[in-house]
Amino acid sequence: MDKRSRLWFRNEPPRPRRVYMDSRDGLASNLHPMRGSGGAFTMTNLTEPALEELVELARQAAQNSYSPYSQFCVGAALRLTNSEVVTGTNVENVSFGSTICAERAALVRAVSQFGPKIRIAAVAVANLNGLASPPCGACRQMLAEFILPRAPVIFPAADGMCTMTFIELLPLAFEMKLK
Repeated sequence: MDKRSRLWFRNEPPRPRRVYMDSRDGLASNLHPMRGSGGAFTMTNLTEPALEELVELARQAAQNSYSPYSQFCVGAALRLTNSEVVTGTNVENVSFGSTICAERAALVRAVSQFGPKIRIAAVAVANLNGLASPPCGACRQMLAEFILPRAPVIFPAADGMCTMTFIELLPLAFEMKLK
């Protein structure tokens, strides 16, 4: 492979997000217009105002972040299938491996409050630093145990807020089939 080919791969634009362009692409009751998307739709049972409310709750949670080492203040809000909303924030530790992300903090709180049979209908992530912060791999895998596959996950990306279904965010989650 020549140098020119390698540069093309390295500078390749990101793959486009899946967007539903009309009501034939999914259940009409689940399609909602995305603002500023040229008529595209996202597939979710939540309306855009409901997702915006979830993002605002995540921002409020981020204000309680304990992040003295990175100053990277992150909050997460989970809407459960029972309509309850649970929030969490990142909590750092001088032993960085003991740090817990906002998404996992919210998940642990949800299980503690409502029990292990909870199901997550939507996730919002926000940070107070204006930087991209999609859920990390550990958070994605933890969420996979409880989230609906088509649940929307909204998070700050390099080019603004991004909404993806969970299955798009983590297409190959680890699974264990218990006997």
